[in-house]
Amino acid sequence: MASDGHRITELDSGVRVVTEVLPSVRSVALGFFVGTGSRHEDAGQAGLSHFLEHLLFKGTDRFSSTEIDQIFDGMGAEINAGTGKETTSVYSRFLDQHLERAFDVMADMVLRPAYPDIDSERQVVIEEIAMYEDEPSDKVHDVLARALFADHPLGRPIIGRAEVIGSVPVPDIAAYHNARYVPGNIVVAAAGSVDHERVVELVAAATPDVTGASIPLDGDGPAPAPARLCFHAKPTEQYHLCLGGPGLRRSDDRRFTLRVLDTLLGGATSSRLFQEVREKRGLAYAVYSYSSQFVDCGHVGLYVGTRPDNVREAMEVIGSELNRLQDEPVSEEEVERAKENLKGRTVLGMESTSARMNRLGGSLLTGVPLLTLDELVAAIDAVTVEDVTALARELFAPEGMSAAGVGADEDAFRASLEPVSPALAAA
Repeated sequence: MASDGHRITELDSGVRVVTEVLPSVRSVALGFFVGTGSRHEDAGQAGLSHFLEHLLFKGTDRFSSTEIDQIFDGMGAEINAGTGKETTSVYSRFLDQHLERAFDVMADMVLRPAYPDIDSERQVVIEEIAMYEDEPSDKVHDVLARALFADHPLGRPIIGRAEVIGSVPVPDIAAYHNARYVPGNIVVAAAGSVDHERVVELVAAATPDVTGASIPLDGDGPAPAPARLCFHAKPTEQYHLCLGGPGLRRSDDRRFTLRVLDTLLGGATSSRLFQEVREKRGLAYAVYSYSSQFVDCGHVGLYVGTRPDNVREAMEVIGSELNRLQDEPVSEEEVERAKENLKGRTVLGMESTSARMNRLGGSLLTGVPLLTLDELVAAIDAVTVEDVTALARELFAPEGMSAAGVGADEDAFRASLEPVSPALAAA
């Protein structure tokens, strides 16, 4: 299934097409990637990108919502979508014989939604928001974003606010779509049993009357902020806690070092946090580290969910691990294991046509270099112990980290932070 030979074509309209042929499969993974997300919204539009993603499935002048479902069911395929901070995508995977039909429907959905009877979908999204509010293990990450980015759009939840979803008029939704879903802001990506020139022909035929250039983000990225504490009070069985701080922008060459660091700190079952918090002490079921990168900034984070009587001890262990990153170089053994883990997951992931399609579309849309598999492996192999140690000391200094919590008692949350950052606990 190996194939690192992708092709890119930019049409006169501005739409970019990227494909990768995988001769050994019969499927095609196809995606439309749009450079718009929650970051592009002002406060009065909070959640509009996500709501619009839902409305793409409600139908066009040519296809009703039911017909869309029936068409993809009839192909033995599923069609789905996702909204992020900076991008939106609509994607599917189907047998190669269905390319023309699937593309026709997807292009009409993305480019020409009709917004028929959207009130029922308002209620669906409002229910989704309510469901999200009842998931504290998800909610806490947005509480951390608020601590890190304050009033900047990156500090708002992607899912939005119920009052916006319940009241935004159709003309405003259509105007948002028409301003953002434009050729210069769209990448069409396909991987699998696909012919590049045929996809280009389909895209050209679907966009003859669509115009518009990409729209840059308004203003600069968020200014660096001092460490902050944010708490969301909610009766829960566990406390859900996050620590986080500034990370790396998407284009930073140290992104491979960060992936290695994240893997050894909390991104694998042999990682420090998993072993120390869960395996050795049984203080949590879920504990991990993660990172997010954006066009001009990023952040790192740690999460743990634990019962009230374990909160203090769990944070003591996490604080000890953060201090160890500051005081001691990471070991050669840890770095090598993390690198092999990353290489293995990268290569195995490349066996999925959907994963390849997402890599193609996301990378081209966001300006990340499209590296071959050999280049990706080489970039991981090039990471050194010194690189990881230096980045750990830069990004995971406890005194520079913000904290977020969801639970019943803010005072208990604050007290648990004292072993990590006494100043933050007293803030």
